[in-house]
Amino acid sequence: MQWTRWGNIVWNAESTGFFYTRYPEPEAGQQFQSSVTDPMIYFHRLGTPQADDTLVYRQPDHPTWSFWLTRSDDNQYLVLSIARSTDPQNQVGYRAVSAPHDAPWIPLVEDFENEFEFVGNTDNTFYFFTDYQAPTKRLVAMDLQHPGRDRLQEIIPTQEDATLQAVHLLADDHLVASYLKDVVSQVRVYDLNGALVSQLQLPGTGSARGFAGRSHDTETFYALTSYNRPTSIYRYDLQTGDSEQIRAPQIDFSASDYAVRQARFTSPDGTQVPILVTHRRGLELDGNHPTLLYGYGGFNISLKPSFSVEYAVWMEQGGVLAVANLRGGGEYGEPWHQAGKKLHKQNVFDDFIAAAEWLIAEGYTTSNKLAIKGGSNGGLLVGAVMTQRPELFGACLPAVGVMDMLRYQTFTAGHFWRDEYGTVDDPQEFQVLHAYSPYHNLRAGVRYPATLVSTADTDDRVVPMHSFKFGAALQWAQASPAPTLLRIETRAGHGAGTPISKRIAAAADNWAFLWQNLGMEAGKEWLCRPSLPQFLAGCWSDRFCGSVGP
Repeated sequence: MQWTRWGNIVWNAESTGFFYTRYPEPEAGQQFQSSVTDPMIYFHRLGTPQADDTLVYRQPDHPTWSFWLTRSDDNQYLVLSIARSTDPQNQVGYRAVSAPHDAPWIPLVEDFENEFEFVGNTDNTFYFFTDYQAPTKRLVAMDLQHPGRDRLQEIIPTQEDATLQAVHLLADDHLVASYLKDVVSQVRVYDLNGALVSQLQLPGTGSARGFAGRSHDTETFYALTSYNRPTSIYRYDLQTGDSEQIRAPQIDFSASDYAVRQARFTSPDGTQVPILVTHRRGLELDGNHPTLLYGYGGFNISLKPSFSVEYAVWMEQGGVLAVANLRGGGEYGEPWHQAGKKLHKQNVFDDFIAAAEWLIAEGYTTSNKLAIKGGSNGGLLVGAVMTQRPELFGACLPAVGVMDMLRYQTFTAGHFWRDEYGTVDDPQEFQVLHAYSPYHNLRAGVRYPATLVSTADTDDRVVPMHSFKFGAALQWAQASPAPTLLRIETRAGHGAGTPISKRIAAAADNWAFLWQNLGMEAGKEWLCRPSLPQFLAGCWSDRFCGSVGP
């Protein structure tokens, strides 16, 4: 299908066709730059040309809104969610599956005050995951005959010590609820009256994700992972409550050789922020270890513990991995998100800087051995903190970052982020944006850390213009001999769907860059080790001869 982007695909029950979202065809040469607006939901019948597809929904008066469609498991309803930005708060409408494609949608939620995510239904009762009167989220039921916030029935109440992340409605009216408590997963099973049936005893500490299925399924599947635990797949039997591992990766990695420490550090305004630090056991806190600090801090996204072969290689060679759960994410519900957006965005950067200072104070590393990494909104994070505190870091890896905060909303998907960042149209928001915009805060004559800026030539989410401008300005401003390099992936986008070969090449370049610029003497020999046969083979070669590109 042409001109589809990130909209969802929903099959009809007969599998003869599907609903999908597409956008108007852009002008020639503007496919990767023009603002992405005016989405439309169409129905496509298999075996027919796309030109014959039927328009199902459109909002021409609100071209910046976006839509998400769901078909109920009982095949009775189509449920439409409408968002005006990346914020989770949304409108909700529905109609019968059997209704004509041009039939009106019946509104259930008509404003953008709260999040209402459709979980499932039993006959005329809809279940919603919501932040309405629940900062850490809850599950409610809405009767289609008597809709409205004032008539909601609470099923699973909000928890003070844990944030509800997702709910799935499965067989025998089981509700599988996934929580995050201090960045670690908990899973509880309820019935439709909200009574606790059981608490799933996870086979380890970390992040559990999955649990999807249909309302008639008596089993579900989930993945369990952590920074020192390779991702394994489990089957969960709803009737017996038993879990069994059904698949584990074949990786030459011994989890028992690595330790994960969960701690908190204090941000300048007194906020306690969690951080997870992973490294080889027996690490001596002598301040002499290369350390990689990763963060994101935005869009209500929670950073949960997860295993990565890239990070395993880093730790195998003595590196320390630290992941900070900054404000702006969803780890502690909507208040945590609100504390790191728009006029409060500087809180995110303050948190990240405080995390770096904590790692040094705790004896893990020193500034010249500390690297920071982040992508997309995390690339903005890296760009902002390295301009605010350039002396604090030895190397920086900003990837596909939003670097020009004064013009971001004029390109591709940028307009979706207005509720997260604010815009220059508001005088107060302009002052905040200008104060931290990475591109606008580079200063000539400053000794900036070694920096490898990475982007992709056809990224239509965060256009490569951001990285190009930032990289060029950084090269102009740089007063130290530390390198400023730009890595441009070709025939690639924002990251989703990147083939393994390209991911390996990018990891090789990142680690080689850090090995070279953090003073790691064994770096070159390590990169040529025969025990890492394909992962980083030949990556030292001539990739960093000063040329721009992969």
